[in-house]
Amino acid sequence: MHYIVATDGSDESEEAIRYGAHQAIALDAGLEVVHVLTPQTELIDGEIVMPGGDRAVEYGEQTLENATGLIEDVLEAHDTILEIETTLLAGHPANAITDHADDVGADAIYVGHRGLSSERQRLVGSVAKSVVDKSNVPVTICR
Repeated sequence: MHYIVATDGSDESEEAIRYGAHQAIALDAGLEVVHVLTPQTELIDGEIVMPGGDRAVEYGEQTLENATGLIEDVLEAHDTILEIETTLLAGHPANAITDHADDVGADAIYVGHRGLSSERQRLVGSVAKSVVDKSNVPVTICR
C-alpha cells in the first residue's frame, strides 16, 4: 500500500502528516509526502518569468524536511520504521496531488484543511475539497 500526504506547511497539514503516519504504521503502508510549488509567473518584455522560483523550491524542500521530521517523531513513539518518500510537485495543487496519486498508484490521500470562511472559500476555493472532487482514491481531510 502507498499513502500520500500533501503538505503546505500549515498546522492543519501537520495534523494530516501525523495522522497519515499513524495510518501507514497501522496498515504497513509506504508514506509519501508531497508539496506543490505553485509558481506565479509574470510577462516581462514578452517573456514569461517566474520570480522567486529558487525561493519557492527552497521553501518546498524545507517543508518536506519538516514533514519528514514529524513522521520520524511518530515512528520513534511507536518504535517502528516506515518507508518515507518526499516529492516536490508543481502546478495547481489539487490537480498536481491527484494526478501524482494516479501516476504512482496511491491507495489514499491525506490533506489538511484550514476551514476558511464560506466567503473566502467561494473566492479562492478549497484545495482539500478539490482533491476530494478529483481523486480516484479515498481522501482523508484533517483539521
